Amino acid sequence: MELNIQKEEFSYAYVHAVASAAGYTFERAPQPLDRVGVDVIITSPKKIGSKRRPQLELQVKSTSRTLLTDDVIRYSLSVKNYEELREYDPQAPLILVVVLLPENVEEWVEISEDELCLKRCAYWRSLQGQPSTTNKTNVTVQIPRKNVFGVDAIKNIMESIARGVNL
Repeated sequence: MELNIQKEEFSYAYVHAVASAAGYTFERAPQPLDRVGVDVIITSPKKIGSKRRPQLELQVKSTSRTLLTDDVIRYSLSVKNYEELREYDPQAPLILVVVLLPENVEEWVEISEDELCLKRCAYWRSLQGQPSTTNKTNVTVQIPRKNVFGVDAIKNIMESIARGVNL
């Protein structure tokens, strides 16, 4: 398998594992949605507050490049992806999830009888309401390192969606 496809598939597996552990459904978006920046749709199978089955859309990226600084991850997005992520939709907000991977594929997963360990982690950011750009090709976005995409984070995000709070 081509390495970029392998990274993409691993990033979906990471997001799927987090969503499942949080009690949500995971769906890879059909191709028409993929063309407008939606890779994954996470849905709560039950009501949260007064919101019936809140939904979250994700644009998922992966990289093995070192992007970490003291308090942020710097990730270069195409202008097209940046503009898609800026759009506001309170019914199904779209966020960016960047999965960081070890350089060596053999280090991505460790398995024993006691645990399945997916190496490194993912970070998320909402770009809704960010300013438009005059850049022609790429925009570097900063993702706070505190925004680890894990079970607690996705539960908090879904609760915010249910309450109608902007992410």
